Amino acid sequence: MRHHTFFIEASAEEGIAAARAWAERELGAKAHRDPDITVLQYGFFSVEDARRVSEIAAGTALASEHRVIIIAADSMYYEAQNALLKLFEEPPEGMHLFLILPTAGGLLPTLISRVAVLASNERPTKSSISEKAMEFLKAKGEKRSALIKKLANGKDDQNRRESRDEAIRIVNGIEAVAYEALQARSDDKGIVALLSDIAVLRGYLHDRSAPVRMILEHLSLVTPKDLL
Repeated sequence: MRHHTFFIEASAEEGIAAARAWAERELGAKAHRDPDITVLQYGFFSVEDARRVSEIAAGTALASEHRVIIIAADSMYYEAQNALLKLFEEPPEGMHLFLILPTAGGLLPTLISRVAVLASNERPTKSSISEKAMEFLKAKGEKRSALIKKLANGKDDQNRRESRDEAIRIVNGIEAVAYEALQARSDDKGIVALLSDIAVLRGYLHDRSAPVRMILEHLSLVTPKDLL
């Protein structure tokens, strides 16, 4: 049975290239010139973005019997994932959907169960992490505490959402540095434990009511001082 919905754990550029290659190989698409391939790139994928994807999916093919929608995002909130469930469970006839994220850590089980996971060996590197993540790692003592306090003091929903977004970038950045360090220190139990905690913490951050301050304070405690 041919799958119609896929997940690729990779950067946007790498994942989009992999999805286009699949469409060219499996569907005979022209990849970079096919009007029935739609590529959508986002920072933080919202419920409104999910609704827009569903509207695009409801359209009709222009040049063939197959259509492909490639969705690449830095992160995707639980509410947005729930808004995609119906589309990924029952895509329109001839529709193939690709979801690309840098990590599968924040995906709901209900969404991941609806996709075929395409393997990718790519891992984020230090050069790709956010400035705020590097600032968090370099900061010590009171300076790091002040950074955490600033991120946790959102005055309204918009501020709190922005803080949660930044916290996710920090978590993703520390994970990238940890994976890189693990290549040289494969027996370092501190790094292994950190990566295990990150897998849990990222999931919490995709919840609207995420306790950002508690999460970042815990991350600060479990991050090895010699990680950089």
